[in-house]
Amino acid sequence: MSSDHRVWISVSDMMTGLMMVFLFVAVVFMEQTGAEKAAIQQIALTHEHYQEELYKSLVLEFKPDLSKWNAEVLSDTTVRFKEPDVLFDAGSNYIKPRFEEVLREFFPRYIKVLTSDKYRNNIDEIRIEGHTSSSWEGSRALEDRYLNNALLSQQRSFAILQFCFKLPEIERHQGWLTRVIRANGLAFASPIVVSGREDGALSRRVEFKVKTKADEKIHQIIETIKRAGSKA
Repeated sequence: MSSDHRVWISVSDMMTGLMMVFLFVAVVFMEQTGAEKAAIQQIALTHEHYQEELYKSLVLEFKPDLSKWNAEVLSDTTVRFKEPDVLFDAGSNYIKPRFEEVLREFFPRYIKVLTSDKYRNNIDEIRIEGHTSSSWEGSRALEDRYLNNALLSQQRSFAILQFCFKLPEIERHQGWLTRVIRANGLAFASPIVVSGREDGALSRRVEFKVKTKADEKIHQIIETIKRAGSKA
């Protein structure tokens, strides 16, 4: 057997070995990706079930009061207060007395539901969101309307946070709340649209939202899959 032939066999063996290595890596990657996708599906199903259960609990707790508060519980567990004349005066972040009464009735019971054994350990954030319409009296420029409404919505959401945090009924939950509760002003980033047009009155609202830890777990798995895919 010539030396050239021996070299050809060695190179062939090496290429076969490399192909086996690449095949093994591909199989492992596909198995990992499949496991991660399965994990996402499982987390998503768990999250959906958890969300449905929380929605039912909130409706059960607040159903007798929603109409008098002009509020609603959405299927994603958002609690929406949608009566701007009750919430704040135009351009003001001073909570009206009637809305203070509503918050005294609502917030301790809201926290009671969220801190129950069924939900407490799965809550990542509680968000108090202030929303405005896209208008601002005396101004038509987009920049002025947005910046003024962004500041106002932030001031309003913080005023609600400040008021609720000081309620005596939730004092024993303050330590937990410092880790999960947030005040966000969204200006007119999420207007309420009816028949293709913004409804200014409905857009001026306050919402309480819950973000679960399942959201973060799904995000982490997706990022892992993306990183693995970029290295493949």
